[in-house]
Order: sequence, then C-alpha cells, then structure tokens
Amino acid sequence: MIVHKLLVDDFKDGLYSLLAIHCALEDYQLGYLLNKHLNLNLKRKPFDLDSKNQTASYAIYECEDRENSALWHLVSNICKIEEFVDTTSDSLFDVPRKLVRTHNLIPEYKRVNYLLKIDADGRYFNEKTIINKIQEIKQIATVYSIDVSKLKSKVNLIFN
Repeated sequence: MIVHKLLVDDFKDGLYSLLAIHCALEDYQLGYLLNKHLNLNLKRKPFDLDSKNQTASYAIYECEDRENSALWHLVSNICKIEEFVDTTSDSLFDVPRKLVRTHNLIPEYKRVNYLLKIDADGRYFNEKTIINKIQEIKQIATVYSIDVSKLKSKVNLIFN
C-alpha cells in the first residue's frame, strides 16, 4: 500500500496576508470598527477556535468577500484562563490560590492582541492601503504585516 504524506510546508505561504493588531479593545468592538472602516461584514463564528491541547480557545470572526474572492478572519491571539491551585502550606486555612495562565495562538508574537488573516486566493490586493485604514482607528495602537514564511506555528492559522 502506498502512503502519501501531506506536509504543512507544502502549502504556499504567499496565498494569504497576516496582520498583527495591538489594541485594548474587546473582540466584538474591534470587529465592529473593522467592519465600519474596511467596509467588511465580519461575523463571529458559532464556535471558538480551540487549541490543539484543548486548554485554550480563541474568538474568531469571518467575512467572505465574494466580489474580491477574499476570505477574512479576525482571531484573538491571547487567551487567559483562570485556574485554582491548591496550596499545601502550614497555614490554618487551606485557601486555593487563583492563577491566571496566558496562552497564545501564535507564540512568536506574544504581545499581539489580534490577528487579521486575509486569504485572497492568490489574487493581488493592496496590503498597505488596508494597514493605513486600520491605523486610522483611534483605539488601535499599531498594526503591521507578519512574514508568514518565518512563522514556526503557521499550522495554528488553518481555520477550516
């Protein structure tokens, strides 16, 4: 029997753009502002994006632009999970301690709050124009393009 392997490195990196967004907004607020400024229709998907170890989940929004043959995804990069840890100490009362763990969808960019993935099916679109429009939003600190070919965790960007 012949076994065929499909490696993630076989996919072309140039088929989509990835933008990093730094801001303190909630995901629904950022989605609203991106819809308004970029003339999109981002809608939250019914299920969050789960990590491979099922401990973290990330809010994800999607917009299909049929006119330009593009698929837009807005996904949070940071997930904070509260855990209670039992402390074994010599105190009179055993009070569980609250611990907040932070997980990142793309660990190489820990400080990035949101990622905007634009899959244009290999068609050309002006990335600088999109970045400039996003930078016009007052609540956004900065936005820049990420070189996808240098990412170690690009597998996490496969949403379908």
